[in-house]
Amino acid sequence: MEYSNLLIITILFALAFDFINGFHDAANSVATIVATQVLKPHWAVLWAAFFNFIAFLFFELKVAATIGKGVIDPNIVDTTLILSALVGAVVWNLITWYWGLPSSSSHALIGGLVGTAIAKSGTGSLNSPGLMKIGFSIVGSPIFGMVLGFILMKLTRFLVQSYKPKNIDSWFRKLQLVSASLYSLGHGGNDAQKTMGIITVLLMSSGHLPGGFHTPFWVVISCQIAMGLGTLFGGWKIVKTMGMKLTKLKPIGGFCAETSGAATLFLATSLGIPVSTTHTITGSIVGVGSADTIKKVKWNIAGRIVWAWIFTIPASAAIGAISYLILK
Repeated sequence: MEYSNLLIITILFALAFDFINGFHDAANSVATIVATQVLKPHWAVLWAAFFNFIAFLFFELKVAATIGKGVIDPNIVDTTLILSALVGAVVWNLITWYWGLPSSSSHALIGGLVGTAIAKSGTGSLNSPGLMKIGFSIVGSPIFGMVLGFILMKLTRFLVQSYKPKNIDSWFRKLQLVSASLYSLGHGGNDAQKTMGIITVLLMSSGHLPGGFHTPFWVVISCQIAMGLGTLFGGWKIVKTMGMKLTKLKPIGGFCAETSGAATLFLATSLGIPVSTTHTITGSIVGVGSADTIKKVKWNIAGRIVWAWIFTIPASAAIGAISYLILK
């Protein structure tokens, strides 16, 4: 069965979104390791891109299934709807990238899907249980990351308090290579699967995927490559916001933030919950910064980030709905 030109264009646009996702979220993977000067920026993105790419070897495709079947009714999906949803997500990602705001690529995609589904079939086309799960993750993932980061920082400081600061810095510079790789693995595992879910439901709705919802290997590898390449190019405005403006981190803090963020992502991916990697690492960094004193966190910067989160889904939904009405 041949693919139509519009279907090919939409799949390529989905991979472009995945690339922009990696580009936009490169900050999540490398901000702390760059801020603590453990690796220079170009080595940091190479490190993150590699672990983003190999993530498919470690995780089941549960998040892909949630995105493909758990946000909107798969029966209303067509090529125009998916293309419009991707336009909504990409446009919002580029707007927030331009302003240096670490908004969520994942929630931009979900917003795009919601907006186009409502524009086509009304609110009855939304999957309420799936959206409730995602809504819980919007609130729960940064809080979980923050609490875990706070506890891990307090515990780690207690365990190393009798050692010289010079030795502590040396140890945690090495350990940050491990924590950064784990975080990048979790990022690639959760985020790349969202595009896999989009392409899979598109193939299924167009009659190119007999046998029900399952993600072909070519889709898996294409999405992981796009994600890795996007991370390789990096979004340095957001790296600056996340790693250098939100709070001042030392290697021990960077290790704790990355480890708590990675643990949150591993848990969410294993449960099939499409969390925001941006929300997760931001919560972890705030938790680590608060472990010393709450004054260490620059709450005005954190406030800007929260506002970007609040506007992401409605803004991308509006852009997606307008795109659908134009393309239709």
